[in-house]
Amino acid sequence: MNAKQINVQVLALLGDAVFSLYIREELLKLGFNNPNLLQKESTNYVSAKSQARILEELINKQVLTESEIDTVKRGRNNKKDNHPKNTDIITYKLSTGFEALLGDLYLNNKERLKEVLSNIEVKR
Repeated sequence: MNAKQINVQVLALLGDAVFSLYIREELLKLGFNNPNLLQKESTNYVSAKSQARILEELINKQVLTESEIDTVKRGRNNKKDNHPKNTDIITYKLSTGFEALLGDLYLNNKERLKEVLSNIEVKR
């Protein structure tokens, strides 16, 4: 699929689901077997602040290609004026860019998606 033809908010929505599932699966591997604890711990990774931090780490470690960074920028620059009250607009836009990247990779390159996700440290 040509991700440039897909609404970036749709890519971000898909990427959010992919990331949430990935984080929950990794936490299960670490022994989080209680649903309340699993949910609580997963929010440490799937929040806008955490996603923005993870994105910055991936960029600093030079994990992402130029094309992937372009996808992040496309998601980040999406014209959406509202954002959650618990985060600032810049953090929210960075997290949207991260989610759009994951959505794009999910649709077009699952092996690369696995590579990118494997660079994210999930721990107790």
